[in-house]
Amino acid sequence: MQIYLPIAEISLNVFLLLGLGGLIGFLAGLFGVGGGFLMTPLLIFIGVPPSVAVATQANHVVASSVSGVLAHFKRDNVDVRMGLVLLAGGFLGSTVGVALFSVLRGLGQIDLVISLSYVLLLGIIGVLLFLEGGRALVRRRRKVTAPSRRGHAWAAGWPLRMRFPKSRLYISALLPLSLGFGVGVLSAIMGVGGGFILVPLMIYVLGMPTTVVIGTSLFQIIFVSANVTFLQATQNQTVDLVLALLLVLGGVIGAQFGGRFAARLPADSLRIMLGLLILCVGGKLLFDLVTPPVDIYSLGVS
Repeated sequence: MQIYLPIAEISLNVFLLLGLGGLIGFLAGLFGVGGGFLMTPLLIFIGVPPSVAVATQANHVVASSVSGVLAHFKRDNVDVRMGLVLLAGGFLGSTVGVALFSVLRGLGQIDLVISLSYVLLLGIIGVLLFLEGGRALVRRRRKVTAPSRRGHAWAAGWPLRMRFPKSRLYISALLPLSLGFGVGVLSAIMGVGGGFILVPLMIYVLGMPTTVVIGTSLFQIIFVSANVTFLQATQNQTVDLVLALLLVLGGVIGAQFGGRFAARLPADSLRIMLGLLILCVGGKLLFDLVTPPVDIYSLGVS
């Protein structure tokens, strides 16, 4: 059954969109990511214009993250204090990012910037997650204690130190603020919740326990993505509500199953799976960038 998307100006199958929403919602609950790192490329692959895909799927990130974070709240795996500090930086960063998005769109370079950003970041994060997950798996099988990750010496002298009892950390608030700002900018430019970047940063830079990272990441993603959605709709008019509603409907259901399934898998296995998934998506985008198009010349409407 086909449905017309007024902002994207194309017709797509309803069940295909519901299935995509459910898949990304499942991944949100499983890995603690908003799913935008996968949803945006998938929407582009099926014909949705990149600028519309980036802006619209932020609605889906909000819905799937809300559903996923509720499952983690039930298990008491959310550091609300850390989430609020990350959120403060994320709000500022997403506001700056949407303004930058508008400038790049006006120059006609936003599609290229989106694709290159995905290839670069997905490649780096995917490799790091896969390698670290593999090392953790080997340590677990050999019963070797993992090295402690409780902050870094280069950040020990930073001011505005705060205690985060849930994460058992005493670090400068500037560190999570900076991470939140950077991820907020990327959320606006790439149409992602930022979880696929933030989750490893929370583990390796902030030194947070893996058990609370996923729920805390989803907590801040909700509000940053909501801010991106509002700004994209008011400033760039690229949010397709029909597409967003279909993605949200599937995503809310999928996130609940993902959150339950995550509790059954060890953290190192989750890292390996997420790393492989990120590398696959990045590889497909890189392939599309370097492969000559079927039609060298095409007509488009700006």
